[in-house]
Amino acid sequence: MFKFLTPSALLLAAALLCACGGTSSQTGTAGTSTTHGSLAENPPFRIASLDAATFKGQLAGTTLGAQLLEIAGPPKCGVDFYYVKFWTVGGHGETTESSGALMVPTGAAPGCSGPRPIIEHAHATQSNKAANMADITDTSNEEGILIAAMFAAQGYIVVAPNYAGYDISTLGYHPFVNAVQQSGEMMDILAAARTALPNTLSSATSDNGQLFLSGYSEGGHVAMATLRAMQAAGDKVTAAAPMSGPYALEAFGDVIFFGGVDLGSTEFAPLLVNSYQHAYGNVDLAANPVFSSTYAGAATLLPNDTPLDTLFEENLLPETYLFDSTTPVVSIPGEPALSAELTALLAVPPTPAFPLSAQTPIFQLGFGKPYLINNDYRVSYAEDALADPDGAVPTPTAGVPRAAAEPAFGLRQDFWLNDMRTGWAPKSPTLLCGGDLDPTVYFSVNTGTMAAYWSALPTGALTVLDVNATPVIASPFAELQAAFQASEAALLLYYQTAAGGSLSAEAAEEQVIEGYHAAVEPFCAAAARAFFGNF
Repeated sequence: MFKFLTPSALLLAAALLCACGGTSSQTGTAGTSTTHGSLAENPPFRIASLDAATFKGQLAGTTLGAQLLEIAGPPKCGVDFYYVKFWTVGGHGETTESSGALMVPTGAAPGCSGPRPIIEHAHATQSNKAANMADITDTSNEEGILIAAMFAAQGYIVVAPNYAGYDISTLGYHPFVNAVQQSGEMMDILAAARTALPNTLSSATSDNGQLFLSGYSEGGHVAMATLRAMQAAGDKVTAAAPMSGPYALEAFGDVIFFGGVDLGSTEFAPLLVNSYQHAYGNVDLAANPVFSSTYAGAATLLPNDTPLDTLFEENLLPETYLFDSTTPVVSIPGEPALSAELTALLAVPPTPAFPLSAQTPIFQLGFGKPYLINNDYRVSYAEDALADPDGAVPTPTAGVPRAAAEPAFGLRQDFWLNDMRTGWAPKSPTLLCGGDLDPTVYFSVNTGTMAAYWSALPTGALTVLDVNATPVIASPFAELQAAFQASEAALLLYYQTAAGGSLSAEAAEEQVIEGYHAAVEPFCAAAARAFFGNF
């Protein structure tokens, strides 16, 4: 069974941090305003306080922690972890309380207190509704641990939302990949954190006015959308580093519906449908429902307090089967038969005509029975994509724009609205980082498309890093690329020789592919920190 893993073993050092110590009895006062960007409780509660030596010792205590330290470097600062509650709005403008983390560097070492830069970080997709980036005592808070070690322990103030729909938010859904809502929420928690900082127990550390944006996977899209929104508002961003995000969203959606099914698609689909149905009301229609009868309840299933693996085991979601393993035909009365071109594009087994040859074996996993998305829905989407093609898919055009006209089909229309190719370009130095073998968020379709879209930017304005590319000695990222590739090779060897007995070469490679998307994150985070250090 092809099983999805939680983020890479490198991040499992979170288990070391069960005993953080230094929790605060400080009690905040409830806020009097529900205006978005205002604090719901001030000052925020301090969950934990670690000095640099304690943080390092807890990480260094195991092999996994030592590996994380090799990437992030030893902490030079202590970190105070605060739980921020603030007000924001949902995808349809609903007022909701939300939450997140404020991580403040502390200590006497140079660069650990006084005026310090802020990094605002947007996290990757979570299925767990209770996820809380601030709770360093939670062993499942893997991305929180990574960001704390990579940035806060190196002297950056970190602000990171949990996102509406998670933790204490009563929104009832998560506005997944909703550019306007998520960028607005990023701006709201930033305003709240800046209000809170002078009133914390770490008030010796202050905001020096520099602001850096980062984010991974879903958070990569959020970070780019936030850069766009802050730039439009006239707010200063020092530099940004979106990482492995679905930026060219319409092109990415077209690739998937044409047969290039990515790993994780059966988790992302319910989040997308729930998000866009609430925001726009045009996705899941009675006349053409998204989900098959087997999984009719999928639309409201995520995020959930039940682990994703359990949802798979209980057949509430398919593990990989996004589409039917039989090539679809039209079953809607009165609709004409599929054209030869469309039949070829939707053929099973899939052979998508995109620059994704290395991922082709992965596509097969997205087809089977019972499947998640109805055939008629897939056909309707694909017909719209052929009638109003994206500039990057299936045949790239100069400048790789999104579709010239707003699509007619609901879900594709929403992808078009939330695509980052919207006639803007970053004015702040920007790093796009990812890995070209990523089976979850395709590098060429997303990072590659955005790089081509912004190809006219002046030299130095945009930096693109593929951690899997052959290192070039003159590159500032050569050592990091070599380290990532050595890590992947070592992991492959481990699965072949030490993972409870030898695995076949194919099975070992499958295990490495499963974890690839998550394995890229710490290396891209290290690249982002190095990039930010230039400013």
